[in-house]
Order: sequence, then structure tokens, then C-alpha cells
Amino acid sequence: MAKTVLIVDDEPNILLSLEFLMKQSGYVVQTAENGEQALEMIRQAPPDLVLLDVMMPRKDGFQVCQEIRQEHDTGSVRIIMLTAKGRHSEQETGLGLGADDYVTKPFSTQDVVHKVQRLLGD
Repeated sequence: MAKTVLIVDDEPNILLSLEFLMKQSGYVVQTAENGEQALEMIRQAPPDLVLLDVMMPRKDGFQVCQEIRQEHDTGSVRIIMLTAKGRHSEQETGLGLGADDYVTKPFSTQDVVHKVQRLLGD
């Protein structure tokens, strides 16, 4: 059975390109445009992995990551943070909140695919 990846980003171009990339890699893909929508979707049906943008309206990626990790039903969801901010302190914040990995924009598409495959054991 194919694994599910939820892509959360408020930039439509990034959503479309990551959606295409993940589908090409054989994953079932869902998308959300903000943190609140993502949390609602995750609580209803936890995906296997979330590609989570940091800077978003309503709830940022750090808040979403923290809530996912605090909730028992969603705590095992893998999380890769996506951000335009590559500073080491932001990476530490994301990883400290429970993210499994971190990707800085602009990113290599192959790098994202490899990180997803590694975390999902594919």
C-alpha cells in the first residue's frame, strides 16, 4: 500500500511542484495551504510524512510540528521542515520541536525525494 505524504505550504508553486514530485515517486499526496488546515487533516487521517513549511499564515510550521508531537495519535508522523530561512538556530528550533529533518529553500528535488524515502524506509 502506498504511503501518504501531506505537503503544507502557502506558496502554490511549491505545493504544485512538490505534489508532482511526490506522486512521481509513488506516494499518495495531500496538500494544505496553512497550518490550521494541516492540523485538521492530520487529526482526521494521519499521513506517514509531512513536508511542512515554516513560514505560513494562521499557524506557522513550528507550531504545527509542536502540536503534532504533543498529540498521542499523531506523534509517530514523520516531519520534514521546509524553510527559506537556513540559519542554524531555525534548524535547531525545528529539530528541537520534534522535526525529523530540515530542508532549506531553494531545495534540490532529488534531495527532498531522498529524505522522504529515507524517513519512510523506501
